[in-house]
Amino acid sequence: MSTKAPGRKPAVAAVPDDTAVHTAPVFQLRGFSAWYGDFRAIKEIDLDIPPRQITALIGPSGCGKSTLLRSLNRMNDLVPGAHVTGQVLYHGVDLYDPKVDAVEVRRRIGMVFQKPNPFPKSIFDNVAFGPRVAGFKGSIADLVERSLQRAALWDEVKDKLKAPGTALSGGQQQRLCIARAIAVEPDVILMDEPCSALDPVATLKIEELMFELRTNYTIVIVTHNMQQAARASESTVFLTMGDDRAGYVVERGRTSDIFTNPRDQLTEDYVSGRFG
Repeated sequence: MSTKAPGRKPAVAAVPDDTAVHTAPVFQLRGFSAWYGDFRAIKEIDLDIPPRQITALIGPSGCGKSTLLRSLNRMNDLVPGAHVTGQVLYHGVDLYDPKVDAVEVRRRIGMVFQKPNPFPKSIFDNVAFGPRVAGFKGSIADLVERSLQRAALWDEVKDKLKAPGTALSGGQQQRLCIARAIAVEPDVILMDEPCSALDPVATLKIEELMFELRTNYTIVIVTHNMQQAARASESTVFLTMGDDRAGYVVERGRTSDIFTNPRDQLTEDYVSGRFG
C-alpha cells in the first residue's frame, strides 16, 4: 500500500501485516489533550486501543467522549479554534504530525455519526461516492455490492439501488452509512452513538453488524446506553470530568470487568446508575 498520494502531503504509514495488526495497539494516546479555544475538553489521555475489537467509550454527558472519538481521525480539525497537545499514534505514526495527510487519515479511519446522514443521492451513489473521489479503478458495481453485503443491507436494497438513500428507514440509512464508510476500505470504524436515533429492532441489527465487522475492522463506539456497551463491546473506557470540566480517563478494561468488578469507585457508581 502506497504511503503517498500524488500531489498530497505524505499520508500515514501502511497498515502493518496481519501478525502486527493482531498484536499491537491500533491507537496509542500519550498525554493527549484537546482544546476548543481556551477550553480544554479532554486532558492528559493515556490510552491504548486494541485491534479488531469493539471498544466502547462511556461516561456522563460533557465528559469529552465524542471529542476523543473525533480526535482519532482528526475530525476536530474542522472546528474553528480546535487544537491538540500530546500524541495520537496510529500504528506508531503520530496522526497530528504536520507531514500527515488528514484526508488520508479520514479514509483509513471512517466515521459513522449519531444521526444517519445519507447523501441526497441514490443508494448506489451513496456507496460509490467515496471510492470515486479517491480514484478507485476497479468495478464500482462490484465494490458497491460487496460493501452493502458487509453492511447486511444488500438483500434489502439490491432491487432498488437507484432509489434515494433518504427513502430508507432509519436503521437502513444507518447501515447505508456504514456501507459508505466500508467502501473506501478503512482500517478503523468510529461510531458516535450510532443507535441513539433508532428503535430497538434496528439497534439490534446494528449491534449484530458490529460484531460481524470486528473480524476485519477495529471499531470504537461512543454510547450513553450502558446495556449496549455491556452487550456490544469487548473493552470499555470510562471517562468523567473534573472541576475544570475537562474529561479524563478513569478506567479502561475488559467490558465484563468494568461492569462486574470495576477497580475505581467512580466507575462502579457510574455503571450502577448512582450518577451520570
